[in-house]
Amino acid sequence: MNDTNLTLRQRKILEIISDKPVSRPEIGEILKDSFPVSRATLIRDLNFLTKNKLIKKTGIWIKAGYLSVEINPVIKYFDTEKYFSVESDRGKTGLIPFNFKVFDNLHDLVELIDSPKLSEQEAKLDPTIFRREIERFTIEFSWKSSKIEGNTYSLLETEILIKQMKEASGHSKDEASMILNHKYALDYILKNRGKFKKISLETIVNLHTILTKDLEVSTGIRSNPVAISGSNYLPLASQKDIEIALNKLFKITNITINPLEKALIILAMVSYIQAFADGNKRTARVLANAVLIAHDCYPVSFRSVEAIDYIKPLIIFYEKNNLYPFRRMFLDQYQFSLENYFRTN
Repeated sequence: MNDTNLTLRQRKILEIISDKPVSRPEIGEILKDSFPVSRATLIRDLNFLTKNKLIKKTGIWIKAGYLSVEINPVIKYFDTEKYFSVESDRGKTGLIPFNFKVFDNLHDLVELIDSPKLSEQEAKLDPTIFRREIERFTIEFSWKSSKIEGNTYSLLETEILIKQMKEASGHSKDEASMILNHKYALDYILKNRGKFKKISLETIVNLHTILTKDLEVSTGIRSNPVAISGSNYLPLASQKDIEIALNKLFKITNITINPLEKALIILAMVSYIQAFADGNKRTARVLANAVLIAHDCYPVSFRSVEAIDYIKPLIIFYEKNNLYPFRRMFLDQYQFSLENYFRTN
C-alpha cells in the first residue's frame, strides 16, 4: 500500500545515490564515517531499497552500480525528520511563493489498488450494521479532522455530541459547531454521491460553506492575502490567481481516472491553494472523502495519524512541492480504513 519506513542508514544511502551509477564499494566507503556497515548488511539494504523501487541496479558483477529511480519529482524520496531537524536550514529561507509549475507533476502519483468497493460491503452487511459503521466513521473522522485544526474535544465527547447533540462542558461553542459541521458535510455527501464525480467551483464552495457554518468564517473565494502559521509558504494573494489555480485543479482531477490519486491531489492542492480565508484543510479532507465515496471507495478517517504527522508532510509540500511524505501518510490512512471499517468478518 505505501512506502516503507527506512532506517537512518538507508536514508543516507538514498542521499548518496544520484542519477549517475555508484558502486556498492563506493557507497560503503562514503558510509564508513557515519554508518559503518558490513558488506552483507549493505547488500541487504541495497536489495531492500531496490525491491521498494527507491533505487535501481545497473550492470552486473564488478560493473554493477546503483541509480536513483526515474520518478515524478513530486513523489521523489524526501526525509521528513532531516527537514525538521535542529540542524536544518529550513527556517533560514525567505518567503516561498505559490508555484504554478506543480500542476505539471500531478500525475502517476498512486498505483491502482484492488480494494473492496463500498457498495459491495454495503450489500453484504445488515442495513442496521452498515448505518452504525457510517456513524462510527463519521464520529472518528469528525473528531480527528477537527483535532488537526486544534479542536480539544475527546473522541468520547465527540461521540456524545454527534449521537445525543450534547455539548461537552469546558469547550467553546465553536468547537462543537466545527465537529457537527463535519457530520453535516458527510450527511450531504452520502445523500449526493454522484455530485462529486466531477469537481467544480460550486462543489468546493458549497462544502466549505457547510463546514464553516456558525464559525464566523467568510465564505466564498477570499479577496485578501493569508499567511500560513509555522511555514514560510506564501499562498496566492489575488482572487483572480486563486480562481485560475482552482480551475487548473478541477481540470486535472476531473480527467484523473484513479480515485485514490484524484483524492490525494484534492487533499494536497486544496490545502496548498488556500482559496478560503479559513477552513481550507478541513475542506480538503472532506472533499477528498467525497471523491472517494463518489467512486465507490472507502473514505479515510485519518483516525490513526497524529496531528503533527499530518501537518509536517503538508508543510513539506507547501515549501518543497514534494508529496512523498504526505502521499505515504494518506496511503497509510487509506489502508487503516480498509482494515477497520465496514468489515464483514
